[in-house]
Amino acid sequence: MSKAKHIAIVGATGAVGAEMLECLEQRDFPVSRLRLLASSRSAGRTRTFRGEEVEIEELTEDSFGGVDIALFSAGASVSKGFAPFAVAAGATVVDNSSAYRMQADVPLVIPELNPQAAAKHQGIIANPNCTTIVSLMALAPLHKAFGVRRVFASSYQAVSGSGAAGMKELEQQVEAMRAGGDPVCKVYPCQIAFNVIPQVDAFTDNGYTREEMKFVNESRKILNLPDLKASITCVRVPVYRSHSVAISAEFERLVDLAEARRVIDAAPGVDMRDDPAAGVFPTPLDVTGRDECLVGRLRRDLVFDNGLTFWVVGDQVRKGAALNAVQIAELL
Repeated sequence: MSKAKHIAIVGATGAVGAEMLECLEQRDFPVSRLRLLASSRSAGRTRTFRGEEVEIEELTEDSFGGVDIALFSAGASVSKGFAPFAVAAGATVVDNSSAYRMQADVPLVIPELNPQAAAKHQGIIANPNCTTIVSLMALAPLHKAFGVRRVFASSYQAVSGSGAAGMKELEQQVEAMRAGGDPVCKVYPCQIAFNVIPQVDAFTDNGYTREEMKFVNESRKILNLPDLKASITCVRVPVYRSHSVAISAEFERLVDLAEARRVIDAAPGVDMRDDPAAGVFPTPLDVTGRDECLVGRLRRDLVFDNGLTFWVVGDQVRKGAALNAVQIAELL
């Protein structure tokens, strides 16, 4: 790897920021200096990195002097407000928000799938949405082998996708119901405990949510398939961490099931866990804290002639956000 870099993490106190810090340490990323940035409320706190305490600083327009790579995970408004200052100071921004993903001159990168795109950046590289990353880790290798035409999917998304508030609401609702009380709904439009909610993010004019349209538009950009036909329903489920996606895909070429298994097994960052008769298939608990996404329930689709149906699971905090950003930094 190249010489050590001056790294900044924007949103260092959030779940993804903390995971970024962990990934940098676990992967032995060459850090010469680390700057942890957050709101004024968090300034002065500390985080441990490689056995040393690092003080959190308040994020300002002047926070990026000397920074080589700035990892942003503090929401789209913060990215729009501060990423230009980071770029102007000479840093390359890896942004985990939705702020720049669909901007034509900003690469949208999953390092296992389109690493070459990172070389075309003009100061900002975007991290895809977590559901897109988890889905494409399985779908993209199959596309390379067989040529994807159409995709239908349903996601089963953990409450940690809503941050700490979503996890707390699930926990509080379970406790309230256990005590015979009524659940309080603040984060979600209705009860999430012992329930599923077919809404992730706000609805758009076409009846799909923003989360659903992220999957459609980002998949087209990453796969370089502007005419890809895709439809997904994103569902929030009472699981703390890690997203699952059920996918049915139609391909241009005749699909051989055994070859499809070999393709997924050979692809970086994704593994098969698939023996349903023996009760072997991936669940959110299996991937939490893991770098890899897992695929199971792989079978021929009963509707598409050249179709496959499968189940893919990935840790959306790790591979779906923090790890992917650190892997992009490794490309840089």
